[in-house]
Amino acid sequence: MVDPKKPRFFCENCSAEVPRDGKKCPNCGRYFASVRCPACDFVGEEALFKGGCPVCGYSSTPVNGGKTRSRNDKKSAASLPFWIYILTAAVFTAVLAALFFVVIK
Repeated sequence: MVDPKKPRFFCENCSAEVPRDGKKCPNCGRYFASVRCPACDFVGEEALFKGGCPVCGYSSTPVNGGKTRSRNDKKSAASLPFWIYILTAAVFTAVLAALFFVVIK
């Protein structure tokens, strides 16, 4: 039986489950040089992932009161405040209007 609290690792080449300390996939023979987070695609050495992903916190072990972080729980590092989108749309509209009036004259 699989322990739900223990992190599981999979080969990116054939999707077979591999041991945590495996250096090579037992199914397809691919060698592993690093670990990739399935949530944010951060790549690093295994030691960096002992407590979950060092970038987004993704972990297959329970965190935050027993909840497991998943791809949908993370907040995008690229998300901006809503007012930035409004300001960008207003500037874009103003530039288009200015170009339209210059072409008409």
